[in-house]
Amino acid sequence: MAAAALAGIAMLIIGESHMSFDDHLINPLVDDLTAQGAKVHAIGACGAHAADWLKTITVKCSAERRSGEKGVFRTGSGETTPIKQLIAKDKPDLILIIIGDTMGSYDKDVFPRAWAWKSVTDLTKEIASTKTTCVWVGPAYGSEGGSYFKNQKRTEELSKFFSQNVAPCGYIDSLKFSKPAEWRTLDGQHYAPAGYKLWSAAITKALIEMPMVQQLRKK
Repeated sequence: MAAAALAGIAMLIIGESHMSFDDHLINPLVDDLTAQGAKVHAIGACGAHAADWLKTITVKCSAERRSGEKGVFRTGSGETTPIKQLIAKDKPDLILIIIGDTMGSYDKDVFPRAWAWKSVTDLTKEIASTKTTCVWVGPAYGSEGGSYFKNQKRTEELSKFFSQNVAPCGYIDSLKFSKPAEWRTLDGQHYAPAGYKLWSAAITKALIEMPMVQQLRKK
């Protein structure tokens, strides 16, 4: 029997609202990565953008789950923990960042590129200072409109921005996993459980195939 593709890799995941509810991404993703041998600690914080993981901020909802355990979900409360504190405690081999839609400013006519660049690079520099391998997962397609004003044009602009600015983290382009509006959404942005399962499987497969992740198996 072939060895699990992520065997022995300790993984820390930080993310936004997609990672903060029981029927969203956090459960299938932790399950899929654990099934591939990874030891996972996943944390979600609703509404948090990249730089919010450099400090402690209060959020409206949050979640936390580890491999082999049930998740803890908090509605109406939660907070972020500075990334260096999380790294010092967990000592992960790999950090997976699920941050996209919170930085899309879908309701604005112009994407706030300078703000987004500072938020992203401040986080990646902090991670890089610890010499921890990192991979950023970009936004996936949703449906046009809805309560968050998600739209195809801005989603594509956002994904391209991340692909060009998250280095030294690797990048997973979630737009490759589905067509616009292919995964049913609840509000234009958040998916029905079936969509989250498909996204999770696609993220896991892409992660396994990344040379920088394969290199961790050789250490």
